[in-house]
Amino acid sequence: MAVTITADQVKKLRDQTGAGMMDCKAALVEANGDFDEANTILRKRGQSNAAKKAGRATGEGLIGRWFSDDHQDGILVDVNCETDFVARTDDFLKLIDDVIGLIKAAGGSATDSWLKDPSGPVQQRVAAAIAKVGENMAASRFVRYTGQGYVSQYIHLGGKLGVQVEFGGVTPEVAAHGEFVTLAKEVAMQIAAASPTYTARADVPADVLEKEKTIYRAQMEHSGKPANVIEKIIDGKLGAFYEQVVLVDQPFVIRPETKQTVAQAVAAVNKALGASVTISRFARLKVGEGI
Repeated sequence: MAVTITADQVKKLRDQTGAGMMDCKAALVEANGDFDEANTILRKRGQSNAAKKAGRATGEGLIGRWFSDDHQDGILVDVNCETDFVARTDDFLKLIDDVIGLIKAAGGSATDSWLKDPSGPVQQRVAAAIAKVGENMAASRFVRYTGQGYVSQYIHLGGKLGVQVEFGGVTPEVAAHGEFVTLAKEVAMQIAAASPTYTARADVPADVLEKEKTIYRAQMEHSGKPANVIEKIIDGKLGAFYEQVVLVDQPFVIRPETKQTVAQAVAAVNKALGASVTISRFARLKVGEGI
């Protein structure tokens, strides 16, 4: 029995693929109205404009963000395109908003494989944007923190860099205090500026530490210093290493006049507010790095 193909179905397929109206109708007829199968048929025939553009480089774009009013839920997403001009268009900004909405709606099902599933809602939405705008695009990665602490965000470089940081031990009273709100924003700005790799020393993998120690020992191989002295020197060098890559050990560059580390800045706010705030985790996304 022949399946009736409606004009709305044809339009939907055209909007997503950019293929011609007659090609879309023929594909839907061949697929007996199965939209995904019709999409595949067009791609195999090279009639999908979105598929034709899929191989082009997407080094531009923006970091999109969203967080809940209570700061218990936050999302960063890296959405890419070919040119900065397109990244500033209403169509691209709408794409970012729609991708964030799909991540929110998916909840715990939103994973990296879900994001990149060609038949999934995000890739289908991206394909529709490609067909409409005429540039290749991609939603390359996202980070979501939810239900485990207070989420703060910071967007830098006009949307090219985004930071999300989660704090533990934040009561409603602390969250409402201006001193904590300022600290939360400044820690996010610290991450943007100083680009740490780890939150705390305990997060540094053992093999990374051992590699650093091996390098330091090699540097002093012919120093003639006793072994115990060399180990003390290595400990000192590790301290400098931690200051570079561990967030809480970094000098607080946002307030250099205080001569504090990030850990000391957090401790000062805890003392002032009678709080027990900690930094749980963070993410730093820069446009293009996830491609």
